Amino acid sequence: MNPDLHKIQTALISVSDKTGILDFAKQLHALGIQLISTGGTASMLKEAGLPVTPVKDITGFPEIMDGRVKTLHPKIHGALLARLNDASHVEAMNEHGINSIDLVIVNLYPFEKTISQPTNDEHTCIENIDIGGPAMVRASAKNFEWTVIVVNPTHYDEVLSELNNTGCISLGLRKHLAGEAFTHTASYDSMIARWFAERQGIAFPEVLTLSMPADQSLRYGENPHQNAKLYGAFSSIFTQLHGKELSYNNIMDIDAASRIALEFEEPVTVIVKHNNPCGVGIGNTLSEAYHKAFATDTVSPFGGILAFNREMDLETAETIHSLFAEVLIAPSFTEEALSLLMKKKDRRLLICRYDALKQAITGKHIRSVAGGLLIQDEDAQLLNEAALHIVTERHPTEEESKAMDFAWRIAKHVKSNAIVYASSDRTLAIGAGQMSRLDSARIAVKKAQDAGIHLTGCAVASDAFFPFADGMLQAVEAGATAVIQPGGSVRDAEVISAANENNVTMMLTGMRHFRH
Repeated sequence: MNPDLHKIQTALISVSDKTGILDFAKQLHALGIQLISTGGTASMLKEAGLPVTPVKDITGFPEIMDGRVKTLHPKIHGALLARLNDASHVEAMNEHGINSIDLVIVNLYPFEKTISQPTNDEHTCIENIDIGGPAMVRASAKNFEWTVIVVNPTHYDEVLSELNNTGCISLGLRKHLAGEAFTHTASYDSMIARWFAERQGIAFPEVLTLSMPADQSLRYGENPHQNAKLYGAFSSIFTQLHGKELSYNNIMDIDAASRIALEFEEPVTVIVKHNNPCGVGIGNTLSEAYHKAFATDTVSPFGGILAFNREMDLETAETIHSLFAEVLIAPSFTEEALSLLMKKKDRRLLICRYDALKQAITGKHIRSVAGGLLIQDEDAQLLNEAALHIVTERHPTEEESKAMDFAWRIAKHVKSNAIVYASSDRTLAIGAGQMSRLDSARIAVKKAQDAGIHLTGCAVASDAFFPFADGMLQAVEAGATAVIQPGGSVRDAEVISAANENNVTMMLTGMRHFRH
């Protein structure tokens, strides 16, 4: 007996997501397929005038316990699991009056939607944990040669197309649908497991379960020889309005730039290249902020990512239009700004929902390593106000305090070792990703000199402590008069002494921001 030639004669329908199900059921009925159903789905089909056989008529047993038990019965699961080319299975079906169910359309109780509603109590959430549904889905998927399982409404047309052509479902499609069905139940169970862990305050469970839907297909990864795909809810935070498709590297930089923009209440422009900021500025307008950010480094922004935290207006659009930028990000665009910026067909324009972004980065940060995953809390905190203290003889002026605050906000987002020189409203020079903190300080100074930027009177931030005084003295020699750093080195006293000798004010945060 060939599964490819097995005619579909009966279909069991029990769906929570009723998208398209009525039309699908009507067409199944038109093909002469018997419809079996339960609960609300059965009522909907009957109201539409379709003949429906209730599950209780198949089992000879009523739904009990508020519907908790209705399909968990041998006459249902025997019908789903029987191998029709196995004589012993067929004999058992005949002996116990079991008729084959050939097609199963099932998706599960809306647990995710239920737990997302803060008004729903624990009892309501638990009652939306489906039991019979996953059992039917898994049974059907296991027996895909003889039982077709459909959990996603997007496949209804594909199934109907094959049924209209041959009255059968090809083995290839059966296998595909079975794999999707197991993904469906795995995702469902993972969601429930995470809910139980959260309810018990378990931040790092002994077994990690992850489940994310595919979001976007990507042409390739960091390099053309690497395959890649984006998973999760990125598209619920960012909406692309214009331009060619996003690349893997674009997405990494979009994430980096938008996170920095979140650090500021004032109108800000953030310019990112290769996951590092190359300029950040604030001002009364976006245009003013952009000029300050761009002045930090007029070379690196070419092909960069720009993020703004205010609506993109025409003035700012005109200011940046000549710059070759891969991506522009803003919470909205005026019609005039959009019209101008869309004149470059490949330039990607994105809307960022900053409120959603802020919510999304309060969970866990995940990175892959050989053979596993490293998981940590997101670095969502900037400062611990209680730990802040001035350790030098000279205290900062108001302007120096603002400059240290600005530099620290940026240093948090720069690859370690990170050194950031800043005034109160813009970055002046950034040294990123060096093996030596001294080298980061020197590189930043060299870039400032090349750009004709004077560092006299600026603040300098270091993402981690200065292990020796030399890195700080490099900054002081360049003109820094205020230093903000975590502290914690065995040589803190030496570094503080050097600051006092040079009349520099220094603040220790007690918190570092390594970024590897």
